[in-house]
Amino acid sequence: MAVRTHIWVTLWFVLTAPVIFWDVGYCLMRPRSMVGGDLHWIWEPYGIYQNIDFVYGLKALESGDGFTNAQSFLNIIETLMNLAYVYLAHVSHWEPAPLLGFAAATMTLSKTVLYWAQEYYCGYCAVGHNSFEDLLVYWIIPNGLWLIVPTLIIIRLGKDISASLRVASRASTKAASGKQQ
Repeated sequence: MAVRTHIWVTLWFVLTAPVIFWDVGYCLMRPRSMVGGDLHWIWEPYGIYQNIDFVYGLKALESGDGFTNAQSFLNIIETLMNLAYVYLAHVSHWEPAPLLGFAAATMTLSKTVLYWAQEYYCGYCAVGHNSFEDLLVYWIIPNGLWLIVPTLIIIRLGKDISASLRVASRASTKAASGKQQ
């Protein structure tokens, strides 16, 4: 059975990889990547973001908050899984590839839910200082994409995996009944 692929899933995995690696670079290179750092020019937009989301800012860095780098480490793993899915589905045509894409999207969604839940349970300690407009433009909309698109990928690949399992089950049942005759 051929691997069923979806261009929008592939595009999400491929187009988000450089964005994620850029974000990882900012996080792992702090304080050099921050405003005043010698490498800040690479991450210029983070000059705004580090003041919108304190998880990315100086306070978290100076307090030794490990969440930022821990989530960056997981970003690396999930992005490598995303790219492996693309390769395995489109180049190798490996039938279990959708399972890898499903797992990677589940990681992304779970990590993003954790990120939002952390904000809720700490009383919006990292983003609560923003105006609603700034929060909407710089935090809710961009981070919301990481909730919506992975959810849609999980649903789509989950349906594909379920369909493959049904086909395999029917074939197995048919083969077993053929041997009994």
